[in-house]
Amino acid sequence: MTRDLKLAALFQALADPTRLRILALLRVMELSVGELAQLLGQSQPRVSRHVRILSDSGLVGRRKEGSWVYLQLADPGRIEPLFELYRGFDKEAEQLFTGDAARLESVRADRAEAARRYFEAHAATWESIRSLHIPDVEIERAIAGLLADRPLGALLDIGTGTGRMLELFAPKARSAIGIDRSSEMLRLARVKLEEAGISGASLRQGDMYALPLGDQSVDDIILHQVLHYAQQPGAAIAEASRVLNPGGRLLVIDFAQHDRSELKEQDAHLRLGFADDAMRGWFAAAGLELEKIERLGGGELTVILWRGIKSAAANRERAAA
Repeated sequence: MTRDLKLAALFQALADPTRLRILALLRVMELSVGELAQLLGQSQPRVSRHVRILSDSGLVGRRKEGSWVYLQLADPGRIEPLFELYRGFDKEAEQLFTGDAARLESVRADRAEAARRYFEAHAATWESIRSLHIPDVEIERAIAGLLADRPLGALLDIGTGTGRMLELFAPKARSAIGIDRSSEMLRLARVKLEEAGISGASLRQGDMYALPLGDQSVDDIILHQVLHYAQQPGAAIAEASRVLNPGGRLLVIDFAQHDRSELKEQDAHLRLGFADDAMRGWFAAAGLELEKIERLGGGELTVILWRGIKSAAANRERAAA
């Protein structure tokens, strides 16, 4: 297809008020087809047809998250000049877009209510575990201290959960991604980040053993209270190292070895904490130098922070393999 025909196809995809409204809404936030149908007052099949046209034209992308599919602008930089054409030229269109954006509050409210129900259903479990170690604020202060020796680059939070690490550190990073296997947790994180006014962080569904990122694509990784759920902690650390740039940092926060077996029986913990020697071995096998260990006692469970740096040699060995 020639460049002229591509341009004609693009304008054909835009030649419908509903499709323009969809793009305007996706400029504000990611939405599902169901949410778009609610906002536009149209049936889901009809909205799906419009979305398919926009997707085929390369204007809209899809991101699967459990049983949900979220829509987003494929390339926001291409969209913005298109909307510049309407500013000051079509007041009626501007009013329509403004009205649609105002109705986004209903979507935010629905998401917040779903997040609240999920949080309340699990709050007792989370609070019971928190009661066993020093306050979260002290742990977060220690995390910040171990990340403070240089600016944050591309940040990855593996097992982001409620998005707390992104809430704290995404504003300081060049870019930030949170990954979690649970679509429920991602919905909770999305609401909490929006309530905190953090719009620059991206959330993706993924597995710690198969991160949806390319090799050497991030500078800093946080694994906060994640490894005790891992069947293979070493494999999770190796996968984190794969996506880490040379000289990048991996910060693991978890429990020291303990004997609270009820956490395994009631809360699905697969590991009752970790020893430094085990962590050092996993780091070394992944091409990481474990160069900092910090212990936070003061509760029944001791929290440990292990920080590793990826060596350039690890990348040469991977390339040679």
